Amino acid sequence: MIHEHVLFCLYLLPLIGAEADEIVSAMEGDSFTLRTGFTERQDDLEWRFGSSRTLFIKIKSGNIITISDTIFRDRLLLDSQTGDLTITNITNEHTGVYELSDDVVNNVLKFIVTVYAPVPVPVITRYSPQCSSSSSSSSSSSSSSSGFKSVLLCSVVNVSHVTLSWYKGNSLLSNISVSDLSISLSLPLEVEYQDINTYSCVVNNPVSTQTTHLDIDQLCQTCSDCDYYWNQTTEAVIRLVVSAVVGVAAVAAVVVLFYDIRSRRAGLERKNVFTKQ
Repeated sequence: MIHEHVLFCLYLLPLIGAEADEIVSAMEGDSFTLRTGFTERQDDLEWRFGSSRTLFIKIKSGNIITISDTIFRDRLLLDSQTGDLTITNITNEHTGVYELSDDVVNNVLKFIVTVYAPVPVPVITRYSPQCSSSSSSSSSSSSSSSGFKSVLLCSVVNVSHVTLSWYKGNSLLSNISVSDLSISLSLPLEVEYQDINTYSCVVNNPVSTQTTHLDIDQLCQTCSDCDYYWNQTTEAVIRLVVSAVVGVAAVAAVVVLFYDIRSRRAGLERKNVFTKQ
Protein backbone atom coordinates (compact mmCIF):
# COMPACT_ATOMS: atom_id res chain seq x y z
CA MET A 1 0.00 0.00 0.00
CA ILE A 2 1.20 3.50 -0.86
CA HIS A 3 0.31 4.95 2.54
CA GLU A 4 2.23 2.17 4.27
CA HIS A 5 5.41 2.91 2.30
CA VAL A 6 5.08 6.66 2.86
CA LEU A 7 4.65 6.08 6.59
CA PHE A 8 7.67 3.77 6.62
CA CYS A 9 9.83 6.36 4.84
CA LEU A 10 8.74 9.15 7.20
CA TYR A 11 9.65 6.98 10.16
CA LEU A 12 13.12 6.36 8.74
CA LEU A 13 13.96 10.00 7.98
CA PRO A 14 15.60 10.69 11.37
CA LEU A 15 17.74 7.54 10.99
CA ILE A 16 19.11 8.27 7.55
CA GLY A 17 22.33 10.25 7.65
CA ALA A 18 24.01 8.46 4.77
CA GLU A 19 23.15 5.93 2.13
CA ALA A 20 22.33 2.54 3.63
CA ASP A 21 23.44 -0.77 2.18
CA GLU A 22 20.28 -2.45 3.46
CA ILE A 23 17.01 -1.46 5.16
CA VAL A 24 15.47 -4.02 7.52
CA SER A 25 12.02 -4.15 9.14
CA ALA A 26 11.28 -6.50 12.03
CA MET A 27 8.65 -7.10 14.70
CA GLU A 28 9.13 -6.91 18.45
CA GLY A 29 9.93 -10.30 19.95
CA ASP A 30 11.30 -11.67 16.68
CA SER A 31 14.87 -11.68 15.38
CA PHE A 32 16.69 -10.24 12.38
CA THR A 33 19.97 -10.99 10.65
CA LEU A 34 22.36 -8.47 9.10
CA ARG A 35 24.29 -10.19 6.33
CA THR A 36 27.72 -8.95 5.34
CA GLY A 37 28.05 -10.71 2.00
CA PHE A 38 31.52 -11.96 2.94
CA THR A 39 32.41 -15.47 1.80
CA GLU A 40 35.89 -15.76 3.28
CA ARG A 41 36.85 -15.83 6.94
CA GLN A 42 37.12 -12.39 8.54
CA ASP A 43 39.63 -12.06 11.39
CA ASP A 44 38.95 -8.43 12.32
CA LEU A 45 35.43 -6.98 12.28
CA GLU A 46 33.53 -4.50 14.43
CA TRP A 47 29.78 -3.98 14.80
CA ARG A 48 28.65 -0.54 16.02
CA PHE A 49 25.19 0.88 16.76
CA GLY A 50 23.46 4.26 16.84
CA SER A 51 24.50 7.84 16.22
CA SER A 52 27.27 7.47 18.81
CA ARG A 53 28.58 4.39 16.96
CA THR A 54 28.74 2.32 20.14
CA LEU A 55 30.84 -0.83 19.77
CA PHE A 56 28.90 -3.88 21.01
CA ILE A 57 30.55 -6.92 19.38
CA LYS A 58 33.65 -7.63 17.33
CA ILE A 59 35.93 -10.29 15.92
CA LYS A 60 39.58 -9.75 16.90
CA SER A 61 42.23 -12.09 15.55
CA GLY A 62 39.51 -14.63 14.85
CA ASN A 63 38.01 -14.43 18.37
CA ILE A 64 34.50 -13.13 19.09
CA ILE A 65 34.42 -10.44 21.79
CA THR A 66 31.05 -9.24 23.11
CA ILE A 67 30.53 -5.99 25.00
CA SER A 68 27.93 -7.30 27.46
CA ASP A 69 26.92 -4.00 29.10
CA THR A 70 24.61 -2.94 26.26
CA ILE A 71 21.00 -3.39 25.12
CA PHE A 72 22.21 -6.41 23.13
CA ARG A 73 23.14 -8.53 26.14
CA ASP A 74 22.24 -12.22 25.64
CA ARG A 75 20.73 -11.41 22.26
CA LEU A 76 23.67 -11.71 19.84
CA LEU A 77 24.65 -14.49 17.47
CA LEU A 78 27.72 -13.75 15.33
CA ASP A 79 28.96 -15.96 12.51
CA SER A 80 32.72 -16.10 12.98
CA GLN A 81 33.22 -17.05 9.33
CA THR A 82 31.20 -14.36 7.54
CA GLY A 83 30.54 -11.82 10.28
CA ASP A 84 26.76 -12.11 9.78
CA LEU A 85 24.99 -10.79 12.89
CA THR A 86 21.70 -12.07 14.29
CA ILE A 87 19.89 -10.23 17.08
CA THR A 88 17.14 -12.13 18.92
CA ASN A 89 14.18 -11.15 21.13
CA ILE A 90 14.27 -7.62 19.77
CA THR A 91 12.53 -4.53 21.16
CA ASN A 92 11.99 -0.99 19.95
CA GLU A 93 15.36 -0.11 21.51
CA HIS A 94 17.04 -1.98 18.69
CA THR A 95 15.77 0.46 16.06
CA GLY A 96 18.64 2.41 14.55
CA VAL A 97 21.71 2.40 12.31
CA TYR A 98 24.15 -0.52 12.44
CA GLU A 99 27.69 -0.26 11.06
CA LEU A 100 30.07 -3.05 10.19
CA SER A 101 33.70 -2.02 9.77
CA ASP A 102 36.56 -4.12 8.44
CA ASP A 103 39.87 -2.95 9.81
CA VAL A 104 41.85 -4.76 7.13
CA VAL A 105 40.43 -3.09 4.01
CA ASN A 106 38.68 -0.23 5.83
CA ASN A 107 35.30 -1.31 4.44
CA VAL A 108 32.09 -0.04 6.10
CA LEU A 109 28.57 -1.44 5.64
CA LYS A 110 25.50 0.41 6.97
CA PHE A 111 22.15 -1.14 7.89
CA ILE A 112 19.02 0.75 8.93
CA VAL A 113 16.79 -1.36 11.17
CA THR A 114 13.25 -0.47 12.26
CA VAL A 115 11.51 -2.55 14.92
CA TYR A 116 7.71 -2.35 15.02
CA ALA A 117 5.23 -3.48 17.64
CA PRO A 118 2.65 -6.02 16.42
CA VAL A 119 -0.60 -4.25 15.59
CA PRO A 120 -3.68 -4.97 17.75
CA VAL A 121 -6.98 -6.29 16.46
CA PRO A 122 -9.21 -3.33 15.52
CA VAL A 123 -12.53 -2.99 17.36
CA ILE A 124 -15.73 -1.94 15.57
CA THR A 125 -18.40 -0.14 17.59
CA ARG A 126 -21.43 1.97 16.77
CA TYR A 127 -20.68 5.65 17.20
CA SER A 128 -24.16 7.13 16.76
CA PRO A 129 -26.38 6.71 19.86
CA GLN A 130 -29.29 5.56 17.67
CA CYS A 131 -29.84 5.02 13.98
CA SER A 132 -30.65 8.10 11.96
CA SER A 133 -33.25 8.17 9.22
CA SER A 134 -32.37 8.63 5.58
CA SER A 135 -34.76 9.73 2.84
CA SER A 136 -32.61 8.66 -0.09
CA SER A 137 -30.36 5.79 -1.04
CA SER A 138 -26.61 6.00 -0.62
CA SER A 139 -24.87 6.66 -3.91
CA SER A 140 -22.02 4.36 -2.91
CA SER A 141 -24.23 1.30 -2.55
CA SER A 142 -26.22 0.08 -5.54
CA SER A 143 -28.08 -2.51 -3.50
CA SER A 144 -29.13 -0.40 -0.51
CA SER A 145 -32.61 1.02 -0.15
CA SER A 146 -33.61 4.19 1.63
CA GLY A 147 -33.95 3.70 5.35
CA PHE A 148 -31.87 4.11 8.47
CA LYS A 149 -28.16 4.83 8.69
CA SER A 150 -25.67 4.19 11.45
CA VAL A 151 -22.15 5.49 12.00
CA LEU A 152 -19.64 2.77 12.82
CA LEU A 153 -16.30 3.50 14.43
CA CYS A 154 -13.20 1.34 13.97
CA SER A 155 -10.61 1.92 16.70
CA VAL A 156 -7.18 0.81 17.89
CA VAL A 157 -5.38 1.94 21.04
CA ASN A 158 -1.73 2.45 21.96
CA VAL A 159 -0.41 2.29 18.41
CA SER A 160 2.32 4.03 16.45
CA HIS A 161 3.41 4.03 12.81
CA VAL A 162 0.25 2.31 11.55
CA THR A 163 -2.41 2.76 8.88
CA LEU A 164 -6.09 2.22 9.72
CA SER A 165 -8.44 1.52 6.78
CA TRP A 166 -12.08 0.75 5.95
CA TYR A 167 -12.81 -1.61 3.04
CA LYS A 168 -16.04 -2.53 1.25
CA GLY A 169 -15.24 -5.93 -0.16
CA ASN A 170 -11.79 -5.41 -1.70
CA SER A 171 -12.29 -1.69 -2.35
CA LEU A 172 -10.61 0.87 -0.10
CA LEU A 173 -13.14 3.38 1.26
CA SER A 174 -10.98 5.49 3.57
CA ASN A 175 -7.84 5.35 5.66
CA ILE A 176 -5.70 7.31 8.07
CA SER A 177 -2.01 6.99 8.96
CA VAL A 178 -0.16 8.02 12.10
CA SER A 179 3.50 8.13 13.05
CA ASP A 180 3.18 9.42 16.63
CA LEU A 181 4.00 7.17 19.54
CA SER A 182 1.35 5.33 21.56
CA ILE A 183 -1.88 7.05 20.59
CA SER A 184 -5.46 5.93 20.02
CA LEU A 185 -6.77 6.02 16.47
CA SER A 186 -10.34 5.88 15.15
CA LEU A 187 -11.94 5.96 11.70
CA PRO A 188 -15.72 6.42 11.14
CA LEU A 189 -17.90 4.83 8.47
CA GLU A 190 -21.57 5.57 7.73
CA VAL A 191 -23.54 2.56 6.51
CA GLU A 192 -27.19 2.04 5.62
CA TYR A 193 -29.32 -0.39 7.52
CA GLN A 194 -29.97 -3.50 5.40
CA ASP A 195 -26.83 -2.85 3.33
CA ILE A 196 -25.87 -6.23 1.84
CA ASN A 197 -22.19 -5.37 1.35
CA THR A 198 -19.40 -6.80 3.52
CA TYR A 199 -17.20 -4.30 5.31
CA SER A 200 -13.86 -4.80 7.05
CA CYS A 201 -11.49 -2.67 9.08
CA VAL A 202 -7.75 -3.23 8.64
CA VAL A 203 -4.82 -1.95 10.69
CA ASN A 204 -1.29 -2.59 9.48
CA ASN A 205 2.35 -1.58 9.62
CA PRO A 206 5.23 -2.90 7.48
CA VAL A 207 5.49 -6.15 9.45
CA SER A 208 1.98 -7.08 10.65
CA THR A 209 -1.70 -6.80 9.74
CA GLN A 210 -4.95 -7.35 11.65
CA THR A 211 -8.47 -7.37 10.19
CA THR A 212 -11.95 -7.23 11.73
CA HIS A 213 -14.86 -8.11 9.43
CA LEU A 214 -18.37 -6.70 9.65
CA ASP A 215 -20.89 -8.86 7.77
CA ILE A 216 -24.60 -8.33 7.17
CA ASP A 217 -25.61 -10.16 10.36
CA GLN A 218 -23.47 -7.84 12.44
CA LEU A 219 -24.90 -4.86 10.59
CA CYS A 220 -28.46 -5.95 11.41
CA GLN A 221 -27.55 -6.55 15.01
CA THR A 222 -25.88 -3.16 15.20
CA CYS A 223 -29.06 -1.42 14.04
CA SER A 224 -31.59 -3.73 15.67
CA ASP A 225 -33.10 -0.90 17.67
CA CYS A 226 -34.07 0.72 14.36
CA ASP A 227 -36.76 -1.93 13.90
CA TYR A 228 -38.24 -1.10 17.28
CA TYR A 229 -37.93 2.63 16.65
CA TRP A 230 -39.52 2.28 13.21
CA ASN A 231 -42.37 0.08 14.45
CA GLN A 232 -43.12 2.40 17.37
CA THR A 233 -43.02 5.46 15.13
CA THR A 234 -45.21 3.84 12.47
CA GLU A 235 -47.77 2.70 15.03
CA ALA A 236 -47.95 6.18 16.57
CA VAL A 237 -48.43 7.78 13.14
CA ILE A 238 -51.19 5.31 12.23
CA ARG A 239 -53.00 5.99 15.50
CA LEU A 240 -52.73 9.72 14.94
CA VAL A 241 -54.08 9.46 11.39
CA VAL A 242 -56.97 7.21 12.45
CA SER A 243 -57.85 9.55 15.31
CA ALA A 244 -57.79 12.52 12.96
CA VAL A 245 -60.03 10.75 10.43
CA VAL A 246 -62.50 9.72 13.13
CA GLY A 247 -62.52 13.26 14.51
CA VAL A 248 -63.18 14.80 11.11
CA ALA A 249 -65.95 12.27 10.44
CA ALA A 250 -67.58 13.04 13.78
CA VAL A 251 -67.50 16.78 13.13
CA ALA A 252 -68.95 16.25 9.66
CA ALA A 253 -71.75 14.11 11.10
CA VAL A 254 -72.64 16.76 13.66
CA VAL A 255 -72.71 19.45 10.97
CA VAL A 256 -74.95 17.35 8.70
CA LEU A 257 -77.29 16.55 11.59
CA PHE A 258 -77.49 20.22 12.57
CA TYR A 259 -78.41 21.32 9.06
CA ASP A 260 -80.93 18.48 8.74
CA ILE A 261 -82.71 19.47 11.97
CA ARG A 262 -82.66 23.12 10.98
CA SER A 263 -84.15 22.32 7.55
CA ARG A 264 -86.93 20.22 9.08
CA ARG A 265 -87.82 23.01 11.55
CA ALA A 266 -87.93 25.63 8.80
CA GLY A 267 -90.25 23.42 6.73
CA LEU A 268 -92.68 22.96 9.62
CA GLU A 269 -92.80 26.70 10.27
CA ARG A 270 -93.63 27.42 6.61
CA LYS A 271 -96.41 24.79 6.67
CA ASN A 272 -98.03 26.28 9.78
CA VAL A 273 -98.05 29.77 8.26
CA PHE A 274 -99.70 28.50 5.09
CA THR A 275 -102.44 26.66 7.05
CA LYS A 276 -103.40 29.76 9.07
CA GLN A 277 -103.85 31.78 5.90
